[in-house]
Parts: sequence; structure tokens; C-alpha cells
Amino acid sequence: MTRLRGVVVLGALAVSTGWLWAATSTAWEISGFDNFIKGRSFGLQLTGDGTLSPGPAVRFNVNLNQPALWSMAVAPDGSIFAATGHTGKVFRISPNGKAEPFWTAEETEVFALSLAPDGSLYAGTSPNGGIYRVMNGKAAEIWHSPGKYIWAIKIGPDGYLYVASGENGRVYRVAPDGKSDIYYETGQANVTALAFGPNRHLYAGTDPNGLLYDISSAGKGTVLFDSTLPEIRSIIPAPDGCIYAVGMGGAVSTRVPANSVTPTASSGGAIVATNPTVITVTEAKQGGVRADAETPTVKPSGDTTRTATGAATQNSAAATVVEIAGVERSAIYRIDPSGTVETLRSSKEDNVYDLLLDGDSLIFSTDDHGRIYRLAGTKATLLAEPGDGETTRLYKTDSLLYAALSNPARLYAFTADGAGPGWYESQVHDATSVARWGHLQWRSSGPGITFQTRTGNSTRPDKTWSPWSAPVTQSGISLITSPQARFIQWRAEWASGSSAELSNVDVPYLPQNGPPQIRSISVTSILGTNSAKAAAGASASSSAYSVTVTDTGSDPASPATSASPNAPQTVSRLQTTQTQISWQADDPDGDKLVYSLYFRAEDEHEWQLIRSHMTENTLLLDPDVFADGRYFFRVIASDAPSNAAEFARTAELTSTPVLIDNSPPLVSLGVPSRDGSVLDIDVEASDKTSPLRLCQYSLDAGSWLPVEAADGITDSPHERFHLHLDKLRPGEHLLVFRVYDSAGNAGLARVVLR
Repeated sequence: MTRLRGVVVLGALAVSTGWLWAATSTAWEISGFDNFIKGRSFGLQLTGDGTLSPGPAVRFNVNLNQPALWSMAVAPDGSIFAATGHTGKVFRISPNGKAEPFWTAEETEVFALSLAPDGSLYAGTSPNGGIYRVMNGKAAEIWHSPGKYIWAIKIGPDGYLYVASGENGRVYRVAPDGKSDIYYETGQANVTALAFGPNRHLYAGTDPNGLLYDISSAGKGTVLFDSTLPEIRSIIPAPDGCIYAVGMGGAVSTRVPANSVTPTASSGGAIVATNPTVITVTEAKQGGVRADAETPTVKPSGDTTRTATGAATQNSAAATVVEIAGVERSAIYRIDPSGTVETLRSSKEDNVYDLLLDGDSLIFSTDDHGRIYRLAGTKATLLAEPGDGETTRLYKTDSLLYAALSNPARLYAFTADGAGPGWYESQVHDATSVARWGHLQWRSSGPGITFQTRTGNSTRPDKTWSPWSAPVTQSGISLITSPQARFIQWRAEWASGSSAELSNVDVPYLPQNGPPQIRSISVTSILGTNSAKAAAGASASSSAYSVTVTDTGSDPASPATSASPNAPQTVSRLQTTQTQISWQADDPDGDKLVYSLYFRAEDEHEWQLIRSHMTENTLLLDPDVFADGRYFFRVIASDAPSNAAEFARTAELTSTPVLIDNSPPLVSLGVPSRDGSVLDIDVEASDKTSPLRLCQYSLDAGSWLPVEAADGITDSPHERFHLHLDKLRPGEHLLVFRVYDSAGNAGLARVVLR
């Protein structure tokens, strides 16, 4: 019976050496919107079908050296007023892009600006601020807000100022002389956006329930739309009566303490907030700001950049804000005059901050690299990518598109499409191993695009990367000259005035062929059928020992030859153990592997092949193919099925010695000494291959009981045992001894006591 010792064995891994390459080339292809959007661009637009072409050019880019740009207003002469945080500064930017301080508020934030027809600039300050009229750099507070924040100001058709406030969720109407009244009370924490429609109705967006109100007159309003997102950020009424709105903040979940007090609904059909969005406000005590002033935290993404604590948490306990991944963060809606709502765009990746109407399309801005899109129907085109930060506000004239960015505060002015040069940088591609490069190929509609590449062995380009290569102007003509490396990036540049469109780029390469890896070899013994005995004519049985008789006592297999009902039956041992050799292997390139298995005895020098061209990683061997002894096993793995012969690589792993022991111990019994009811007998046992581990005896087919070696421990290939029995009843007895070696083989001996 075959037994194995050292079930799991490992050896040293040896691999072939040399600089080899995979047999087949592959290519990194970029095409389609989803692939191109992963790169970075400037001066280009990306259509929804994945075409890059010249886009709006930058007229100027002004850095205001402030953290956030909250609002802007454009004067008739083309100058722009920009309201910033966190030092309450308002800047004036001239039409040629020169910025100068215009006014500084006592409060830390100026969230809202509005320019009156007479040239007066109205500024809403927070926290705990009011409305200022600013002219020629001088300001006068005409109204102090009962609410903590002023989020928006709109000048109505009647010349009054309509003010969106928080955290009391009201819309105030303020006359130019400062007299005011509550125009509408929403019952929400914040009124976040205002807009007047062609019907002279005031539309108000709120937080934290994302309600859009249609307010027809003082105190009279209805909920036009109930968004699933917590904040209505921007509202655009269209001439045809449709209302476009932006919902955002869906990645923020608020846990409200159990003892929080929900405000009661007030007049005007207010809806009670049950799960408000709470946004952090922290203290600022620097830059000349009052010690008790509060500064909203500017977040790079995932939350509104202007923030306030919801009124629904007016208690001593603080609510917890949790960012949730994989949920809707923002959406753009269209509500037609009948009240039907259509979601034009929904995103789990970015927040939409502002929206404007441009003919039959919409332009909107996001917090993902400040990207600005044009939405025609439900198809979006990337118009511009100003860079890191959020594009918080948009404004468009006949010739210019203005974009206000935060983190840090900048103001961009864009001109018509194709007026200046542009560039696109791809994402970094991982070839998984050092690769050599083929011919750069692309599809474009015309000339005017040049390509460059650079390579390196770090995941992000740094000083260890190669410099940008010489420009390539013809597709598929020249090999990429950047050094062989694991990572590659390409850059495309459009000359000024070029109208070329780019739709596809291919980077062919041949990665280095990595060798297979063999992780382990396992040699085990499993229970199987003794095929030799079965072939010799023994009847099959599911048990190790079997005897079959009929109710008449005859042998059912050969009744005619049975001498008598008392003829002895055959007891067959049909099950034995088999040697199973298995291994774990993989290939870093995902190549298909084939294996060869070898063995040699401990005292031999040459390896003998057992099986070759195996695709499985397990081999089961009959028990008698190995004689007793110690053996080594070797597995060689090859990736030849996936590579040409000159590029194929191999790896091998050799096991530590495996002890194979097929033979049971030899057991011999001494002459028993019996004196009445007392018995003494000596047992000698030996094994040629393995040390002994256990000796047992059974009296009259009873239970097996242990006997320890005479020297105190059973641990040697040769042992002597002594059995002493008391109170042995008179008469004949059968005494059987069983001795096991370390491989699990059992030797037996019997004696009849009379």
C-alpha cells in the first residue's frame, strides 16, 4: 500500500534568463468619449461621439489670489465684478483681463452680486451680513439680513431686490431705499437660487429637500418640482416657458440626531425638511477678519462650495455628514409648461454648479477639473477644461463666455471656437512590463496635428521619465522613439487656426514576455482502486475488504463451481492509495501554459520524464510505479502555446525529498508464555524504509489496544514490544498484533493461544 511522507513540499525556483518579448504585438487604442475624457485638454472640445477638435480659446485667465470665486456680474462696458471668499473681497476685471480690488466687505464672504440698470452694484455678504450698494469703490449697507446667509440677489421687473437667504429659508423683497418684507417663506433651511421667468413669476430653489418653487406673488407659491437631490443650485427660465434646473449634492448623506427639532411649516405651502444637508462652517481669525466671523469650508468636490447649516438641525446636537460613493451626485432637469419633468443629464462623478441657456442648447459647469459642457438634447460636448478646481459660475455675452473658478479663484474668458492653439494629453498607459514601441497611428480629418510621446517606469510622469519626443506629423510612418519602458503617454497639439478633428489614436507595442511562475508543488496520497487486483479478477467493492455470500451459502459469482455451502469465500482488498502530484502556476502576461513532470530517486542523478505537454496541473499515478525510497519531483512550465518558439519562456520548481513507502513492517511473535490466567509475549517489528509509529493488539477480534515499545517510545525502524495480560479466561483465544510505520502501512501477525 502506497503511503507518502512530506505531503506538501517546496523547492527553489529557477527560471530561464534573457531578454525576450511576447510573440504577438498589442495596441493601446483611444477612441470614443469615455476614453478621451480620461485625458487632459486645453483649447479643445470633445464631442459626445468622441471627436477632439479646436474649441473655445482663452481670451484671458486672471488669478485673483483668493480661495473661492462665488459670483460675478458683467457691466455694459465689458468689465466684470467678481465676488470672492474668504476675505470678503470684490474685484473689478477690465475687458482686457486686468484685475484690481474694487471693495472689501466686513464679512468674510460675498456670495451674491447683482448689477442694477443704473450701474449700482449690489453685494450680499455672509455670515450675518446684509445688502450693500457699491459705487465707485464706496459701499453703504441698505439692508441687514435677518438670516445668516445671503445666497442670491435678483433685481425684479419692479426694480426691487429679491434676496435668497439661509438659514431661515426665506425670500425677502428689498426696495432700493432698504425697506423690506418677507416675500415668501419656504420652510426649508436655505433658498439657494432665484430666477425670474417671462411670466414675471419668481422661481426659487431650496435646500435640503431640493424643492423648486413657482412664486406668482407675495406669499403665493407652489412646488413646481421635488428633486431627489438635496439642493437646487441653478434655475434658467426659457422663453418658451420651460424651466431648466440643476440639482446637486447627492453624494452627501446627513444623519440627524434623534433629539433634533424639525421646524414647523410656515405659510406659503412650506414643506418640512426631514433629512437636511448639513454643511460645515468653521471659524476664521486671520487676514483681518473678525474673531467671531464664520468661514464656509471650500470643498474640492462632492458638496456645495457655498455652505450653511440647515435649519432643521436647530438644536445643541450636531449632525454628521457622510460622503457616499456610487450614488447620483447631480442632475439637469427640464420642466415644461405642463409640469412634465425630463432628466437631461445625471451624473455619479461630478457636481453641476451653474447653467445657462445658449440658443437651443445649455452650457453647464462642473467640479471635475472645472469642465464646461454644452448640452444639446441629451448629448453633451466638452467645451473647455480650465484645470483643477470647480467652475462655480458662468456668464455669456455675444462674443465671450466667462467662467468663474474656485480652488483657487480665477476668472476665464473664452472666445469663439478654433481661435487659438490647443493640446491634449492622454492618460498614462501601463504596458504591464517593459515594452518596445511600434508606429504611432491616428485618424484625423486633416493636417495641423503633431504628436509627441514620453515613457517611464513609474506610474506618474516625473523627472525619471524621458523628455517629450520629437514631433511626429504622419500617422504610421515613424517608430515611436521614446525609450523602452513600462508606461507611456502621448500628447497631441493643434496649431493655431487648425480645424483638424481627431477620433482615434493607436499605440502599438510589444511587451516583454515574462516567465511563468510556479508557486508550489504538492505530493499527496489519496484513496483509489487497486487496478492490478481488479484486473486479476477480484470483484469490485466499495469497501477495502469484502466477502459476498447468498442465503444458501453459495458463491453468487460462480455457483456451479462451489464445492459446498461451506466453501471458503474470497476476501479482496480492492482499495489502496494513489500518488497525486499537483502544482500551482500562473503567468504574469496571462499566457496559456503547458507542463512537463519529472522525477528521480535520491541516489540517482538523471531526471526521468513522467508526462509532457500537460495542460492540467494535476497528475494521478498508480501506487506501484515507485519502489520504496525518497524521490524528488520537478515541474517545468512553458508559455509556448501563447508565444513563438524563439520568445517562449519556461520556469521550473523542484520539490524537497518525498518519502514513498509501499511496504508494511515485518512483525514476528515470540513464543507466548501462559501461566493460568497470565500471558506474556514478545513482539519484534521492523521496516526497511520508515520508522515505526504504533503497535496495537486485539484479543478475540475485540477493540484495538495500544502497546508501547520496550524502550519507552515507538520511533525507530526496529522496535521490540512486550505484552502482559492478566485474568485471561481459560480456553482458546486469537491474539492479533498490528504495527504501523510512519507512512501508514500496517504489518500484522497472529497467534492462537491454547
